[in-house]
Amino acid sequence: MNMEHVDAIVLGLGPGGEEVAGRLAEAGLHVVGIDHALVGGECPYWGCVPSKMMIRAANLLAEARRIPGMAGSAEVQPDWAPVAARIRAEATDNWDDTVAVERFEGKGGRFVRGHGRLTGRDTVTVGDRTFRASRALVVATGGQPSIPPIAGLAETPYWTNHQAIEAEQLPRSMIVLGGGAIGAEVAQVFARFGVDITIVEAAPLLLPLEEPEVGPVLAEVLSREGLTVITGVGAERVQHDEGRFAVHLADGRLLEAERLLVATGRRVDLAAIGAAALGVVPSAKALPVDEHLRVTDGVWAVGDVTGKGAFTHVAMYQAGIAVADILGTPHSPAAYDALPRVTFTDPEVASVGLSTQAAVDAGIAVATGRVETSSTARGWIHKAGNEGFIHLVADRRRGVLVGATVIGPNAGEVLGLLTLAIHAAVPISALRTMVYAYPTFHRGVEDALRDLP
Repeated sequence: MNMEHVDAIVLGLGPGGEEVAGRLAEAGLHVVGIDHALVGGECPYWGCVPSKMMIRAANLLAEARRIPGMAGSAEVQPDWAPVAARIRAEATDNWDDTVAVERFEGKGGRFVRGHGRLTGRDTVTVGDRTFRASRALVVATGGQPSIPPIAGLAETPYWTNHQAIEAEQLPRSMIVLGGGAIGAEVAQVFARFGVDITIVEAAPLLLPLEEPEVGPVLAEVLSREGLTVITGVGAERVQHDEGRFAVHLADGRLLEAERLLVATGRRVDLAAIGAAALGVVPSAKALPVDEHLRVTDGVWAVGDVTGKGAFTHVAMYQAGIAVADILGTPHSPAAYDALPRVTFTDPEVASVGLSTQAAVDAGIAVATGRVETSSTARGWIHKAGNEGFIHLVADRRRGVLVGATVIGPNAGEVLGLLTLAIHAAVPISALRTMVYAYPTFHRGVEDALRDLP
């Protein structure tokens, strides 16, 4: 076995791993970055960037369809071809990471393509080569689609988000297993381009991680757009024959469609990366990390593999902390009290901090305030497509916000104000005396604050 000694090894070059590897290399360390997949990870090739291009296109269609009764008339002719072309040309470089590899190597790093496996607390083996790190080993191996053990599913040509993003032509019909963020986003986009969509979510509500009022609002919007939404029942068996999928539900219903998208969440595979070498049980759901992203002496982890949130912004946040800790520079410890997330359906769903139930479970003296988007001045002006609300969760004793959910137009942008308020523990009394620009969507926060007892 060929042993090569380096200062740092970064196993996995998704957004967080690439950031760590690049910054350590720029700091003068001899860094080896290892990944079998595309440098940059899920986000630029199949996640954040291309999916939002799809959403942008679908939202343009939706806005054009809202013209009657407000601004005249419009004839809409959906065409997926320019969307697929833009994804290839502007987002993914046709799924070629040459530019990303050159970017990393230009910073002084060394890239190795292959499946890396931890073989010790300071070593990673790739094929017949083993690298030993004298200063830092960083695990950033990300996650992968979680495929449920449904009878027959594994033997079918189902899609994950990868095939959905890569589609040059859309199917006539599609069943979506999973009504979380990915399933809801893709389902709405495809439906707006003319695909007959059925969403199946085993949980009682769409977006089950959000406040319970969110799911019904989104389900009603999707239903009005022609999608079929089934909640509270799972799939028991899947078949594929002559270009058609048959999905047998637990309640006896049979669904058929040309394509099947499995969007039932994501998972990490610690066994595949040899996590036992770090003293971690391979069946664990995530690598345990402290507030400095350390797994153990000399080993750090960032991104999905830490279980702190499968979001690019979490990986990048953690990357900054890990780099500072490795280099011995001052830094604040990781904190997730004001962790934001956005589902880019129309209306958008954005949340930060604790849900109402999570706050109650944490023993917080909870107070809530709420305002309907349509009742705000901007929501009333917006009219078509103004469904939603702003929901605030407050700690009565401390007099601060601990959570918030926004569903409506530009919800992700409105969330910025609320994320800052929670992160900085801004007193509610101070938020109530702030001047909110009129007429804006974020001015609804003032109304929701007024509703707090």
